[in-house]
Amino acid sequence: MTRGIDPSGNGSGKARILVIDDEADIRESLEALLTLEGYDVTLAPSATEGERALESRVWDLVLLDLMMPDKSGMEVLRDVRERDRHTPIFMITAWGSVEAAVQAVKLGASDYVSKPWDNEKLIIEIERAISGQRLLDENTQLKRTLKQRYSFPNIVGKSDRMLKVLDLVSQVAASRSTILITGDTGTGKELIAKAIHSNSPRVDYSFVAVNSGSLPGDLLESTLFGHVRGAFTSAIQNKKGAFEVANKGTIFFDEVGTIGPETQAKLLRVIQEKEFTPLGSNEVVKVDVRILAATNADLRKMVEEKKFREDLYYRLNVINIDLPTLRDRREDIPALINHFLDRFCRENEKYLGEDGRSLLRFEPDAMQLFLDHNWPGNVRELENVVERAVVLASSPLISVDVLPDYLVQASGIRTRPSENGAMPTDASLFEIVAEFERRTIVEYLERFNGSQTEAAEALRVPLSTLNQKIKRLSIDVKKRGDRAAA
Repeated sequence: MTRGIDPSGNGSGKARILVIDDEADIRESLEALLTLEGYDVTLAPSATEGERALESRVWDLVLLDLMMPDKSGMEVLRDVRERDRHTPIFMITAWGSVEAAVQAVKLGASDYVSKPWDNEKLIIEIERAISGQRLLDENTQLKRTLKQRYSFPNIVGKSDRMLKVLDLVSQVAASRSTILITGDTGTGKELIAKAIHSNSPRVDYSFVAVNSGSLPGDLLESTLFGHVRGAFTSAIQNKKGAFEVANKGTIFFDEVGTIGPETQAKLLRVIQEKEFTPLGSNEVVKVDVRILAATNADLRKMVEEKKFREDLYYRLNVINIDLPTLRDRREDIPALINHFLDRFCRENEKYLGEDGRSLLRFEPDAMQLFLDHNWPGNVRELENVVERAVVLASSPLISVDVLPDYLVQASGIRTRPSENGAMPTDASLFEIVAEFERRTIVEYLERFNGSQTEAAEALRVPLSTLNQKIKRLSIDVKKRGDRAAA
């Protein structure tokens, strides 16, 4: 580490050191030494002023005198450690008392310096303390970042259905219980599984996901339990299975309903006995693994049809978390859209504001399509549609024309009135507004002999917007123009 360079990322360019000592000579001596080494040094002539400085900003290291008139360094140390366990604190004293040194360390001092000190040695110890704390901070931040990726604040959803799910997740995360996560494809079952793991005591160990439906039976067993060399033709070396890799952590079975009968029996044994035997081996391997499973199938019905073991079903379904479909939590759609806009704008490095948030927004017509669509593919389908829109967007305001055709066609907008000339009694507000738009556009097109350019000018909308509405409302411009000309 280069001396004096800021290891904490506080932006000043230099590591900050606070010197608390009532002797002017000591303060001036330390200021000269540390400033020469490139540190940003602040001096406090009393314990009171030192405590005020400690509360006012973050420090990379504190040099604290043991004996001061208004308050002892031990008292200051004790007070600081009640709220800050990490900042390195060096105690300075003119008495090389072993008892004082032991007491200071017990109270949380990082080191103990006797007057007079060796300048070179002091600088080395200061560098070591600041560098060590930097590594700890970086490690803590890395763990926090990994954890926050799947922590509850980053699961988008404020609807009652999702809040109930998250309440349940918060209750069960710390337990050892097996959990069955159910829900349609694309509802976010693996995301919930990762949130459970990340908020559990097992967070520092592996989360291993196994897609049961994508593997044939023999390969699935090898994937789960591992094998020894020679267990089968292609087994040229020993290989650990998912259970062994996930020891002390969490294993997640996606689409657990697709597991075959023989593997179901072996999985049941792991749950009950917490042990398994790798393929081709006679040695039993003990493991401590929490099991989370997910399915979009009706496992209860599969049990009745003898397609899934009843005893395994009850072992897996200790706690059930059932995820709602996107159509059952439509109020979350706008927030999900903004979340995906931010994410894909960052990934594609386009339309990003200075705050790192997306500048893209959907036009009202497009947003209404999002709200009216049934989303059979759930959140995953919405994610794909928003990603496509970000890639194709040519301006900050995203129009309907960048949305997939199936989304527009599936909207089911009724713009034709019933036989008596009125809209159906069950028409939605969007359908009523769409019918009004259709009639208005038809009227203006007839007025200008089918000229979309003149109609757009008269309606005071961009030509591109008028074209999008004509397409969405299925207005036949060509025939209408021919009829007007005749």
